[in-house]
Amino acid sequence: MLRAGNTAFRTRERTEAMARKMGLEGVSVSLTLDNVAISARCAHGWVTAMRDVGPPGVNASRIDELERLAKTVGLEPTPGEIAARLAQIESTSHRYSHAQIAAAIGVASGGFAFLNGAGAPEMLAAAIGGGIGHWLRSWLSRRALNQYGVAALSAVAASGVYVLAAVLAGHIGFAFARYPAGFISSVLFLVPGFPLIAGLFDLLQYQTVAAVSRLAYGVMTLLAVALGLSVVIAVAGVDLSPQPPVELAYPLKLLLRAIASFAAAGAFAMLFNSSMRITLAAGLLGLVANGLRLALHDTGMMLAPAAFFGALAIGVVALLVDRRFGLPRIAMAVPTIIIMIPGVYAFEMIVLFNRGQMLDALQASASCGFVIGALAMGLASARLFARR
Repeated sequence: MLRAGNTAFRTRERTEAMARKMGLEGVSVSLTLDNVAISARCAHGWVTAMRDVGPPGVNASRIDELERLAKTVGLEPTPGEIAARLAQIESTSHRYSHAQIAAAIGVASGGFAFLNGAGAPEMLAAAIGGGIGHWLRSWLSRRALNQYGVAALSAVAASGVYVLAAVLAGHIGFAFARYPAGFISSVLFLVPGFPLIAGLFDLLQYQTVAAVSRLAYGVMTLLAVALGLSVVIAVAGVDLSPQPPVELAYPLKLLLRAIASFAAAGAFAMLFNSSMRITLAAGLLGLVANGLRLALHDTGMMLAPAAFFGALAIGVVALLVDRRFGLPRIAMAVPTIIIMIPGVYAFEMIVLFNRGQMLDALQASASCGFVIGALAMGLASARLFARR
């Protein structure tokens, strides 16, 4: 479960439930990002075991299958029965090919560009950059390279392709009026949403060691992505000054927002290897929750409280879906909350600090911090009533 990206407290619950069915007592489970230690009492005395988890990853389908195994296994199961089921789950191939996921990430990057105020040329360039960047990340990851290095190189590839597309478009007469929105959107697929949200959930359930290690991993990944982005900015001389969004009729804007939100949330669900049912549900939830957030902002509400209500809606719906259909809450919540994370502000903050533009960097960091805090509080408010 940990290797698939599940939260520590959920993993702890399922492990203890399985141990009781096997006749073990006094089970104590200690979890970190990369290590598991379990102590239990059996007929022959106390037993303590440890195991390395391995490189962290995300696989929502595997989380779902493992949760079903823990719920449905009969009383007093044999170790052989459990081992066979685990081997079957581990051998299950991914639902989508690398090309399908790269195409989905390209669509999500284009959707991000529109949600950040970009026009059609920037959306197309961001889609191409995001798709190629994810393909490179997948290719490098299969060769077991360092994850932070892979993140940095993928950021260089995605943003570099965007810059190249902008230069080629300029030569044929298509100028990019809203360059920064598309440029940042091309790398937003690299935001480590799953470990960051899982770390938040673990903090709410007192799994502090696992939560801190997850959050540290997420922050290091963000810094690696920012490093790659800074290299392209320095070489290409990219100007990150904010640009006004595209002016559209409001009904058309609402329709396009809904399409972009659905596509982005569904694409991230595919990236996390979710089933088609969860992918469609995540897309619809992203459409509603992100539409609510943006509509509240249009009425004059500040970004942070609007983000709070959007995250609260996600948390409540994910809780209801979990109770009614047994789908993992984290698999529903993460793809939809990622499209609300202010990645533009986050990367602007790091890049501007690096360039010495302190006032602009502080403004971006304040905007980023308030919105992220509001998203966290919205999810936390929903989960406070989910468990005793």
